[in-house]
Amino acid sequence: MEIVILAVVIAVVLIGAVSGLVIGGRRKKQLPPAERPSATPTITTPPAEPRVGDEAETPRDESRRTIEEVDLPTAGAPAAPPAEAEPAPAAPEVEVPEPTEGRLVRLRARLARSQNALGKGLLTLLSREHLDEDTWEEIEDTLLTADVGVAPTQELVERLRERVRVLGTRTPQELRTLLREELLKLIATDAPRAVKTDNGLETPAVVMVVGVNGTGKTTTTGKLARVLVADGKSVVLGAADTFRAAAADQLQTWGERVGARTVRGPEGGDPASIAFDAVKEGIAEHADVVLIDTAGRLHTKAGLMDELGKVKRVVEKQAPLDEVLLVLDATTGQNGLVQARVFAEVVNITGIVLTKLDGTAKGGIVVAVQRELGVPVKLIGLGEGPDDLAPFDPEAFVDALIGD
Repeated sequence: MEIVILAVVIAVVLIGAVSGLVIGGRRKKQLPPAERPSATPTITTPPAEPRVGDEAETPRDESRRTIEEVDLPTAGAPAAPPAEAEPAPAAPEVEVPEPTEGRLVRLRARLARSQNALGKGLLTLLSREHLDEDTWEEIEDTLLTADVGVAPTQELVERLRERVRVLGTRTPQELRTLLREELLKLIATDAPRAVKTDNGLETPAVVMVVGVNGTGKTTTTGKLARVLVADGKSVVLGAADTFRAAAADQLQTWGERVGARTVRGPEGGDPASIAFDAVKEGIAEHADVVLIDTAGRLHTKAGLMDELGKVKRVVEKQAPLDEVLLVLDATTGQNGLVQARVFAEVVNITGIVLTKLDGTAKGGIVVAVQRELGVPVKLIGLGEGPDDLAPFDPEAFVDALIGD
């Protein structure tokens, strides 16, 4: 048995040895000449860069230049001229505003076209042969419709009744003179109408412009700057309306037109801080006047009105506040008086600016607002032009109302 096992093992060993010799012999055989690797590698042209869009097409053979074929600049050759720089934007042209003297007289025809319905209506009624109670009631209605107000209307009618009774026979010229005198009495006030721009101090006069949204405050501030520059004053503008988009840009444009600098801050910034900086800059530049445009606010919002009071207090830490001008839209009529009362309680209004007096506004608002606040109308706006803001002249205004 042992002999059989030994024989099997020897047989297995012999078979393995023979197999190894056969495989080694095959590896030593030479490859055929066609299958031998070439001694010199073949260099192929790299594929063209992939393209997209309109250039996504089958790549074509393109001629290429070697570095020896590229023309290089020689030493000492003049360099190519640099590209011309874009010209700097031209500074805005400074305009010369129209002198304020006689502005209202020049605009009288425009005022008369829109306002003389009041004067002509009164003259027509007073020219009737018999002035009975019905006629006097029509006169009262005409005055009330023109926003004169109840109390002023009653006063005017009583005086007209007395003078007509004493006068007796009435010619058209006598009636016009009578009505002119009574209207002047109604509009007259002892308070000065000029905007205070000379306080006699080392600091500039400070004027703050306030009002509700949409009355034209920023535009009025810009036009007032033109009025002051036309009168020979140097002006610094404070863009404290930080809540309305582009309000500061609008005011700065107005200032650039007449050479007035605008102090502004970031949109949504603290209005009181900007007002403070504007007055500070005005003092440093020895300006004559600092005009501060405040944000429009609803008179029914107590928080906003309190903030307006804060602006006033902060400004007064730098210099006295000489004027607080309330801008009223003359087309709002009696509603403007409600606004005026609230603003007067917060910031002590010193003057009124009536805008849009050339449209559908009633001339009587001049009387009503003066009676309501006890302060004079100082400026009126009669159009959209840059020089359509004029100092208020009672005589020219009444003449425009009643016509020639």
